[in-house]
Amino acid sequence: MDVGRWDNEDTLAALVLVDLQVGNFGDEEPRIHDGGGLLARAGQLLAWARDKELPVIFVMNDGGEGTVDEAGTPGFELHPSLEPRGGEEVIVKTTPDSFLDTGLQRALEELDVTDLIIAGLQTEYCIDTTCRSAWQLAYDVTLVSDAHSTWDGEVIAAEQIIAHHNSILAGFFVELATVEEVVGGETD
Repeated sequence: MDVGRWDNEDTLAALVLVDLQVGNFGDEEPRIHDGGGLLARAGQLLAWARDKELPVIFVMNDGGEGTVDEAGTPGFELHPSLEPRGGEEVIVKTTPDSFLDTGLQRALEELDVTDLIIAGLQTEYCIDTTCRSAWQLAYDVTLVSDAHSTWDGEVIAAEQIIAHHNSILAGFFVELATVEEVVGGETD
């Protein structure tokens, strides 16, 4: 796949960063798998998208009362290393699907976006569901394989969950690319 395709006049990609909120990166256990690395890689993607003047959309989860990402609490805020700039959309959702009952689809249509580059949290919920919904809505989706994460589950570790979802989504719902492949320009 040639990620340079995002630079042609028939294609416009948007970077969609999902649920990279303060409450998900606390010091208490359980900790998100490779949280610091995830934030660093999301930062690389964000800098690249801004440099390319691609649309950037931040999706934030409102988990409801008593959750780490309850609206109006400090944990709900976007991580300070990933602050939106003027003109960048911020979408709030209340389900694992970034499209369900949100303004995401409208925002993408208004921008004439054809392709999505998706990264963030939580692999087996919001990332999986958002990728599948985007595919169903006919977007070409690139899942950044090393820029989404989760917590260890009761049955399998976070690394296994991430690898499993990269495997089951690849080829049908998404194309996979690493951060380096996206910002460097070429993938297999």
